[in-house]
Amino acid sequence: MLITGDRVLVDSGVYLDDGAVLIEGDSITAVGPRAQITEQAGTDVPRFEFSGTVLPGLIDAHVHLAFDGGPDPVATLQASTDEKLLQDMRCRAEQLLHSGVTTARDLGDRGHLALTLAREIADRRTAGPRLVSAGTPATPPGGHCYFLGGEVSGADEVRNLVRRNLAAGAGVIKAMVTGGGLTKDGPRSYESQFSTEELAALVDEAHKAGVPVAAHAHGADGIATSVKAGVDTIEHCTWMTSEGLDLRQDVLKRIIDQGITVCPAVSPHWQMLPRVFGEERAEAMFDLIRQMEAAGANLIAGTDAGVQRAGFDGLTSSLPFYSHLGLANSKIVDMATTKAATALGLGETTGRIAPGYRADLLLVDGDPLTDLAALKDVRAVFAGGLRYEPSAGARQR
Repeated sequence: MLITGDRVLVDSGVYLDDGAVLIEGDSITAVGPRAQITEQAGTDVPRFEFSGTVLPGLIDAHVHLAFDGGPDPVATLQASTDEKLLQDMRCRAEQLLHSGVTTARDLGDRGHLALTLAREIADRRTAGPRLVSAGTPATPPGGHCYFLGGEVSGADEVRNLVRRNLAAGAGVIKAMVTGGGLTKDGPRSYESQFSTEELAALVDEAHKAGVPVAAHAHGADGIATSVKAGVDTIEHCTWMTSEGLDLRQDVLKRIIDQGITVCPAVSPHWQMLPRVFGEERAEAMFDLIRQMEAAGANLIAGTDAGVQRAGFDGLTSSLPFYSHLGLANSKIVDMATTKAATALGLGETTGRIAPGYRADLLLVDGDPLTDLAALKDVRAVFAGGLRYEPSAGARQR
């Protein structure tokens, strides 16, 4: 397939004008000026020509396909059979794909259903983005998201859960290091859940298998414990305490020095947060993310899709949050493509438009480096070389 466009994003903030991308099977084989690549392709290759922008497919680095994004996702989950839940997860995966997301990291499901779905997508039996799944997240008895089945106590039980997830095919291990609002009867968001020894055992077991660890950590103490244990990404990273917010500069320096990535997991409805938390507190929370980025922390994009009122088509609605913080559009697009791919361990295979990379592409009208709203004008999505057009709802070669 030969794909041409007015602009092809070939590097951070860099367009190739009047460019073309040649794909064969699930891979990109050539990128360059339209005339050159058209001649290379020959006359028998199918073509997709349009007047917009070709950029790498987007990456949502924090989703929960087991949740429905409604007002009470936990109740809906608990009322669903595994069969019904898996069918609903298929529909949510397709929503992600049609919104331009070609890779997603699922950070906690029930019964390894996201791993089942990941295999279906990889085998072309189900439409959806490539999934990197954590399987069952680790939490202490009665801890945050205990209803997903990952309750553990002590280093031995922690290691055994990691091994079970790895045996099932997990590409990341998730630890609920602090409480969270989704678990109504659990610890508060700022409260720590694991000892240093337990978390160190989890990280050690995952890293021995070459698999990264994602730490759900709202609390400042939990963030510090996560950094000490050597996790790879910190999810949310809101620096909460029982008295407010406390960004600890010494811990932030270690995050940066150790190359730990931060995924704030910004809601698509971030503009409503001042109404939820109050104007002053919400702006203080926003400013913490601004401070982390300004200090040099590596941020990636994610939405926490599946939790309350966070749907699976919301990544492009969450990205303007970073414009609100003052980041350039080129940097924001990087957070949802190249940087996210690297953080997920996929930096050599996706997140860029270059020969040898997987053919994960998003075709949009307009110029997202000028206006992020252009990302919503999806003309087509290519995932592993297969074309999906949201209006048609079907895949084509």
